[in-house]
Amino acid sequence: MSQNEDSYKQELSVSDASFIRVLEDLIDALVANGVLRMTDLPPQALAKLNERKLTRQRLRDSLDLINDDEPLI
Repeated sequence: MSQNEDSYKQELSVSDASFIRVLEDLIDALVANGVLRMTDLPPQALAKLNERKLTRQRLRDSLDLINDDEPLI
């Protein structure tokens, strides 16, 4: 495998990760606008979306450096 092929595969991998987020946001927008219902999705797709949302929520919670329950001042 050439160095160019490795570089292209790396580029696609990074692009795929970004594009997945775009698709998630698109699905959220379609659901919010009533164009799509979550139940319209195949069970496997729904499970993967829910898993990613849960993982993102855990990451967000772990990075929360400010306690929302305490006043800032």
